Amino acid sequence: MAGPDPYLADPADLAALLNRPADDPQLLAALRAASRRFRGQVRHPVSLVTEDTTHLDGTGEAVLHLPAAPIVRVREVLVDGQVLEGVKARRQAGLLLHPDGCWPSWSQITITWDHGLDPVPGEVAEAVVDQARVIYRTDPAIQQITTGTESVSFAATAAVGITSQWAAAVEAHRLNRGDDA
Repeated sequence: MAGPDPYLADPADLAALLNRPADDPQLLAALRAASRRFRGQVRHPVSLVTEDTTHLDGTGEAVLHLPAAPIVRVREVLVDGQVLEGVKARRQAGLLLHPDGCWPSWSQITITWDHGLDPVPGEVAEAVVDQARVIYRTDPAIQQITTGTESVSFAATAAVGITSQWAAAVEAHRLNRGDDA
């Protein structure tokens, strides 16, 4: 399986904003952290993943929800180890439709597939660069002060807020919205 690129944006774009070299370890760490945060909030890798293998349980329903979107190519579908032909995909939604009406309950479904976006959409890359810039510049702050026998601890400034640009990009690319209630 070819996994997703660790970055959802070009390090050179962040480097230009920070006036740092694109291979600066702190810059790359910030970009990797922002990319992981975005992927976590949208609940899928976003960027292209090829020859991925996913194991799911049969649902007894006509539709099988895959854990990423869009579907680029369905290479093979196995139901309890047997090849299933004629599977249809709703590519943008990340759904597979069973050719005979429903996925058998209590069955092991194995899908080999390609999914994601190449290139990563501009609004995602921009939001990730913006978040990485903030992460890069976040000061860990003073964590503890001790004077004599007294000691005071402070939380590190690890939490980074989000912008409306970030929120809009996450909302546009997020999967499985039905569990927000």
